[in-house]
Amino acid sequence: MLINRVLKRSDILSCSLCHDAPCSSACPVMDPARILRSVWFDNQDIAALRLPADNPCLNCDAPCEKACIHTGKVPVKDVMIRLQSEVRPRSEIDIPEDEDRLACDICGRRLENPFLLSSSVVASTYDMCARAFEAGWAGACFKTICSFDIHEASPRFSAITGDSGSIVGFKNIEQLSDHSVAENMEIFRRLKDRYPGKFILASIMGQDEAEWEELARLCEENGADGIELNFSCPNMQEDGLGSDIGQIPELVERYTAAAKRGTTLPVLAKLTPNVANMSPAAEAALRGGADGLAAINTIKSIIGVNPLTFVSAPAVKGRSAIGGYSGNAVKPIALRFIAELGQNEALKGLHISGMGGIETWRDALEFILMGAGSIQITTAVMQYGYRIIDDLKDGLNYYLAQMGIRSVRDIIGAGLDSVSDSTDVLERDSILFPGFDHDKCSGCGRCVISCMDGGHQAIRFEDRVPRLDGSKCVGCHLCMLVCPEGAIFPAAKRIAGRR
Repeated sequence: MLINRVLKRSDILSCSLCHDAPCSSACPVMDPARILRSVWFDNQDIAALRLPADNPCLNCDAPCEKACIHTGKVPVKDVMIRLQSEVRPRSEIDIPEDEDRLACDICGRRLENPFLLSSSVVASTYDMCARAFEAGWAGACFKTICSFDIHEASPRFSAITGDSGSIVGFKNIEQLSDHSVAENMEIFRRLKDRYPGKFILASIMGQDEAEWEELARLCEENGADGIELNFSCPNMQEDGLGSDIGQIPELVERYTAAAKRGTTLPVLAKLTPNVANMSPAAEAALRGGADGLAAINTIKSIIGVNPLTFVSAPAVKGRSAIGGYSGNAVKPIALRFIAELGQNEALKGLHISGMGGIETWRDALEFILMGAGSIQITTAVMQYGYRIIDDLKDGLNYYLAQMGIRSVRDIIGAGLDSVSDSTDVLERDSILFPGFDHDKCSGCGRCVISCMDGGHQAIRFEDRVPRLDGSKCVGCHLCMLVCPEGAIFPAAKRIAGRR
């Protein structure tokens, strides 16, 4: 049931996705918190299939709801009953017995699944990476290793939140690893010794060619499986580092070649999105010997200007700075760059590790369809924890099985032919009218307002029922996007110009 989702995140907005959730402690027969989390992360089929077959919630007095930290606000029992009665009967397949179809690789080196932590605070210590590996992540791109004296500001994070309170966009002014090179090498050795099957991607940043080469050599000697070159961090104090390099193809080529001299491991160039086009830097990395690319890093940003102090967030003793923007809000921009790299014939054969706003398996799938062969995630982990790997794997695995796809490798780049950088290719001789599901419609009139003031005045309101005027409708579908009930859908076509 990939299209018609019965339950959505909005159905459980009051759920806090608790740690050590009281609802699960109160339930004697199942784990409602795990089920609710699956619904939140777009896995309602799997949530339904994991429920006991005898539907014990029907005659239950809902101790889960009484134990909830938001007593009476999270409709746990109703969600469980709807999953059982509405979703489970429409599920097309059972939960797959194995995850073999998720296996893939980075430049020929095996990954048990496509999901890695990206280079950031979520992959910055031995303990953190070990817990992530135990949770099921295939690997980690360790927080960027350097020889600089890193001294961070406090606070260093800020965010834009949505209606549910969850983070939509996230800003950071954090820099690189504050451990010494020697300390990071010890972490690599310990991780590789304990988790030989996990992929350690070592992010590095040097100050000159010799340092790029030396850091790459050290990482290989101490257990890394691949090297990621950080040409994209927007938060560096000194000029000529991070995204300053990524904006100059000549430097990308030079430092990529230097790193390649120091290692036999696959080398990925992590590129900055703070450019109009990523291909010049990507092609320069290829000339320097790169085996793959990683994109995108965070986007330079200013958010949250305080109306009383006039200082943007995060404010550090009355001052702030331009920082890196991430989170679900940047996903469309990230996908655009991934598609650019995937469609560039000069880059064919290079591995692309995609990141930027990925929270759910559907987000990850979109990156894979645009050409990413592996997926890296940070901001969603910062918000929800390493546990999201369960729903990332479950959802992608279920989708592949449902679609009859044997391996995730088989769909890398499968959506690229549908994308053009020009609107000239689009068919313009027909109009797709909206249709109205009056059983779902609440009569709010939001579609009328939007069409009247932001569209083509094609919807009239009669006794709180929207009616379409086909002589005015141009099929823009603004009404579908603003409808809070999901009561408007694509309906019938007509030939443009025929009234």
